[in-house]
Amino acid sequence: MMLRFVLLACGSAGIAGLVAAAEVEEAAPLEQAHAHNDYLHERPLQDALSHGFCSVEADVFLVDGRLLVAHTRRELDDRRTLKRLYLDPLRKRVRTHGGRVWPDGPALTLLIDIKNRGADSWRVLNTTLAGYPELFACVKDGVFHDGPVHAVVSGDRAWDAIAAAPERFAGVDGRLSDLGSDRPVHLMPLISDNWRRHFRWRGIGPFAETERSRLQELVRTAHREKRRIRFWATPDTPAMWKELADAGVDLINTDDLDGLSTFLRARHPVPR
Repeated sequence: MMLRFVLLACGSAGIAGLVAAAEVEEAAPLEQAHAHNDYLHERPLQDALSHGFCSVEADVFLVDGRLLVAHTRRELDDRRTLKRLYLDPLRKRVRTHGGRVWPDGPALTLLIDIKNRGADSWRVLNTTLAGYPELFACVKDGVFHDGPVHAVVSGDRAWDAIAAAPERFAGVDGRLSDLGSDRPVHLMPLISDNWRRHFRWRGIGPFAETERSRLQELVRTAHREKRRIRFWATPDTPAMWKELADAGVDLINTDDLDGLSTFLRARHPVPR
């Protein structure tokens, strides 16, 4: 699938009818592509979507009752709110594309990394997401209702408050230590962990067979529980991406949108 947009620019200076046309192509969706710290790109959300990424990550701080998107407190800016950078553009896009982020495409994962005041941030976040009912999958009285965007809370995770919510617009990002948990999939749909805490390999040279086997077993375990799996702190190298993709890791973490999208498309070319 390729969505095409045409921008028409009209000249002046006495040259009637001069029209310059520039065609911008938006890539087909890549289900394994996850934009780590997406908000640090020149165009948050938009750059990831233009590369076909199906998962994006935003760090948020609760400041004066609002969720501001930033990596650290020093970078806080009142204009960079979760609503402005992510929720409003997603609502506009979903309305334009017939109720989906991509027509006939997969749901988008919005990973929201809470940086402060976990329980308070969760309450504000859940109320905020509830204001976008056409966007988000939700759980009401224990029943899952699908939507074009799946929100997942990471970082300072207020497990008890989130699990107790009678109406909940996000799941929670588990850790490898949570594998084997009896938590329902709609509460913990994703398992994420720090690659460097569990593996020695850094994406250069041979990948030890013992580590490859461990990776494959972790993926199998997560999938048996019907949960997806992701690792952060993975080096952005084609060798690392290949091992993750070969093992069936659901979301491949990257800061290199061009590199990962090119790699994944080379593995599975889209017919034209």
